[in-house]
Amino acid sequence: MKLVAGLGNPGKEYERSRHNTGFIMLDFILGKKADWKEDAKAKALYWKEGAGKKEVEYLKPMSFMNNSGSPVSYAREKHKVKLQDIAVIYDDIDLPLGFMKISFNKSSGGHKGLDSVIKKLKSREFMRVRIGISPITPAGKLRKPKGEGKVLKHLLGSFKESELEKLKKLSKKVAKTIETFIAEGKDKAMNLHNQRS
Repeated sequence: MKLVAGLGNPGKEYERSRHNTGFIMLDFILGKKADWKEDAKAKALYWKEGAGKKEVEYLKPMSFMNNSGSPVSYAREKHKVKLQDIAVIYDDIDLPLGFMKISFNKSSGGHKGLDSVIKKLKSREFMRVRIGISPITPAGKLRKPKGEGKVLKHLLGSFKESELEKLKKLSKKVAKTIETFIAEGKDKAMNLHNQRS
């Protein structure tokens, strides 16, 4: 079984925030076919599809970003999922909007949600799908916000419609990455899809 978690914050006020990119991406990928159910014990919304080796559980932790690790760890233990069969989708301020990067066995890079997942799993050996949320200059250079206050404002700020359109376009590539991950594992997913779009 595979476990695919998108990170974000519960609540209407965070729905379109940049820090909710993991949730937003899962909604784009799965669309209306996902019949999300609540697991109060896990503090998460989940949806399962497939069967046997191709079975996958999609997860939206409802524990707020800084405690994302608890629901992911709970689901992993419940279904006895191997670490290499876990994928986490989240926002990355070090990448430009409209780009994604797949990584494995890396540090959290300061991302509090990912940091929580690493601590609860007691390992960094799981796949990450990092989704860029920073603007770029007309010359194509990354214009990352500087200073704690500006970074927080950017993370909790809402996407504009034009930005959501870029994410929607990128979601096709993310969907293919997840499909490959489910069918053929992380190595194949990283080899096939880990280049900038």
